[in-house]
Amino acid sequence: MPNLEIFFCGGNNLSGFIFASISNSSKLRQLDLSQNSFTGPIPKSLGNLEYLEILNLEMNNFVRDSTLSFLASLTNCRNLRVLTFGGNPLDGVLPASVGNFSNSLQIFVADGCKLKGVIPKQISNLTGVTRMSLSNNELTGHIPKTVQGMLNLQELYLRSNKLEEAIPDVICSLKNLGALELSENNFSGSVPSCLGNVTSLRTLYLANNKLDSRLPSSLGSLQDLIEFDVSSNLLSGEIPLESGNLKAATLIDLSNNYFSGKISSTLGSLDKLINLSLAHNRLEGPIPESFGKMLSLEYLDLSYNNLSGEIPKSLEALVYLKHMNLSFNKFSGEIPTGGPFANVTSQSFLSNDALCGDSRFNVKPCLTKSTKKSRRKRVITGLYILLGIGSLFTLSVGFVVLRLRNTKKSASQKDVSLIKGHERISYYELEQATEGFNEANLLCNGSFSRVYKGILKDGIIFAAKAFNVQLEGAFKSFDTECEILRNLRYRNLTKVITSCSNLDFKALVLEFMPNGTLDKWLYSHNLFLNLLQRLDIMIDVASAMDHLHNGYSTPVVHCDLKPSNVLLDQEMVAHVSDFGIAKMLGAGEAFVQTRTIATIGYIAPEYG
Repeated sequence: MPNLEIFFCGGNNLSGFIFASISNSSKLRQLDLSQNSFTGPIPKSLGNLEYLEILNLEMNNFVRDSTLSFLASLTNCRNLRVLTFGGNPLDGVLPASVGNFSNSLQIFVADGCKLKGVIPKQISNLTGVTRMSLSNNELTGHIPKTVQGMLNLQELYLRSNKLEEAIPDVICSLKNLGALELSENNFSGSVPSCLGNVTSLRTLYLANNKLDSRLPSSLGSLQDLIEFDVSSNLLSGEIPLESGNLKAATLIDLSNNYFSGKISSTLGSLDKLINLSLAHNRLEGPIPESFGKMLSLEYLDLSYNNLSGEIPKSLEALVYLKHMNLSFNKFSGEIPTGGPFANVTSQSFLSNDALCGDSRFNVKPCLTKSTKKSRRKRVITGLYILLGIGSLFTLSVGFVVLRLRNTKKSASQKDVSLIKGHERISYYELEQATEGFNEANLLCNGSFSRVYKGILKDGIIFAAKAFNVQLEGAFKSFDTECEILRNLRYRNLTKVITSCSNLDFKALVLEFMPNGTLDKWLYSHNLFLNLLQRLDIMIDVASAMDHLHNGYSTPVVHCDLKPSNVLLDQEMVAHVSDFGIAKMLGAGEAFVQTRTIATIGYIAPEYG
């Protein structure tokens, strides 16, 4: 079809090869083969289509091309405006020849192609490109300073690569830049303060890097910025007051950093904000009353800080708020009940021991203040007291003596009850505390057990390790843990509070570890351990192992030491858990065969 100008066949199930003879359709201006199952190499003959303006090859199975040689041939297409070939396993290096495209090229997309190597400095020649996306590849090195030559660039996406070093200031010379996405790389150093001069920015994503400076106050100049995410870095210092100038923002995520100081009341002026997360920082002081003015807010996370004071009743005005997390702070006073508080659960207020309110929040009830007596009632009461003082005195003395006797007896009984209560906990209490062993409270699965989070009526949070007695070996695992843990007390070992055991059910009640497993912190995109934290955890685990081997009369071999069996408390102190297959070396034993035949015990590769 030599006169064919436009050919769209995207989004089908076509397979096979693209034949080199497609170049015979020499008048082709637009060619879309995206979202199919084409294989083989991308033919170089596409470079013969001199009138080609749009070429879309995304989401196919084009085979590896280590030099991406087809790109060199496409530089002959001097009218090419749009080139997209993302989602193909090309597994090659972005060649310097990309700088040879004509100024007509406006869109260049190569996401998810397993691209390796560095970004060539020749991209500075792409002066007409408005959108460049190289996300989800394996690019290394740094952003070349020559990027400042791409003066028409409006969108730059480099998410999920292996880029490092500092974010270059030359990016600030791109005065038309509206979207900058650099998340999930290894960038270090500071957030360039000159980004405050790029007033065209609408989205700025710098999450999951190693940025370790203060947040520059100059970013407050970005009054048209809509989305701002610097979560999971090493940023510190106070949140700048100028953040309250981001009037157009709908998303601000500063979580998982080291921000300190008080939350500025200026944030309350962001009435278009939908999503605000300040979780996992070191913020202190109260929640500003002005937060009640953020009427568009749907998501608010202030968990894992040192915030204190009462929860402002002004938050009751946030009628669109669907998710609120204030857990693991130091809040006190009564939990409001109006507005969004009518729909939240106890999960929003965990580990705030001084809070009180409705029983559905699993907090203590608030004490009601005594009503002041009127003056008339006080006068009448005084007259009665004066008239009956003689007879009441005798009765009062007798009553006091009797009450003291009963109080002592009651206190004695109460002490015995408390002691008994900590020796055993009933199945019914466990079932109530875990909401019927609800999947929503499931913390983890093991070979013979499942661990649930539970909250007792007095607000105590714990972890219940329930053994599946239907499985062969569950009884032995339970007995082993009981035998070992009843003899061990150490800072870096899991603390057993009590147990629950009968013929049909066996469980251990353990100390709750709010920061979860080491495995989660090592492999989650949202969590990050710095070098000092990693060193502290290694020392904690090594100390626990030393105590097991040498700190008790009978040496203990854990046999299952891995990140999922290391739990982190509120202060990120590591505790070794799960002794279900542990071995105790009897007198004279130097070797015990364990499940891992080749070694005494087992150490996961992460500890290397």
